Amino acid sequence: MTLDENWFSEPHMDMAFSLRIKGKLHEEQTPFQKIEIYDTVGFGKLMVIDGCVMLTDRDNFIYHEMMSHPVLFAHPNPRNVLIIGGGDCGTLREVLKHDCVQHATQVDIDERVTRLSEQYFPRLCESNGDPRARLLFDDGIAHVKNAEAGSIDVIIIDSTDPVGPAEGLFSTAFYRDCLRALGSDGLLVQQSESPLLHTDSIIRPMHDSLRQAGFLDVLTLHFPQASYPSGWWTASIAAKDATVNFHREEAAEELPFDTDYYNAAIQRAAAATPEFFRRKLFA
Repeated sequence: MTLDENWFSEPHMDMAFSLRIKGKLHEEQTPFQKIEIYDTVGFGKLMVIDGCVMLTDRDNFIYHEMMSHPVLFAHPNPRNVLIIGGGDCGTLREVLKHDCVQHATQVDIDERVTRLSEQYFPRLCESNGDPRARLLFDDGIAHVKNAEAGSIDVIIIDSTDPVGPAEGLFSTAFYRDCLRALGSDGLLVQQSESPLLHTDSIIRPMHDSLRQAGFLDVLTLHFPQASYPSGWWTASIAAKDATVNFHREEAAEELPFDTDYYNAAIQRAAAATPEFFRRKLFA
């Protein structure tokens, strides 16, 4: 939605996020969704899917780092990682910064997201040719259902909002399939929207569904995300057979790779639970 030819605006509930634009670079309707690419004045290039901001050059690093590094440092030895969604490949890039990761499979239903990212967001795709990476363009729900039991260490669900193609990624049945596919010490992380706007409608039901599916512990991490509704976002980590712990804290303290947002102190701070959120989540 645009206010006029100089602005892109995404309305959400009783608010909107707007960016001044220089122009539209690309637009297409795929079999799954509408994708638009804009060039903005202050946030660089912008990808929009079905009218919703997916990423900008300026702030995508926060989301991609928080979707990958906390869960990988929470696992004692993450070797086999599965990313569901994540077609822009930014999360894949961050995952492959970990030398312990031997295989990283990304399954996104819409190949056009990846091909457009390669064209307009090439920095996010710079690890696509890593020999440990495998890109599949398929149904992530079916992929998990068909995965060998106990074969995956970490599942990262880097999805759009729980509507359309992503709706099934927030279901108890899908979480049960994830639990089966995870090995011992297995962890799942999923983007879980805004605590200011979606605690009752998305985050609490997600916690309930994960526990109903058999996960023993769920921890929600908080981080800023300027271009998403309310500017405050979360990722929720679920543990198959233990509590969610910062297992490789010492390694995180001395990061062997560069980041722009994540560090060990950020991981500890992101796990703090605001009082209003605690009351809603555990009432």
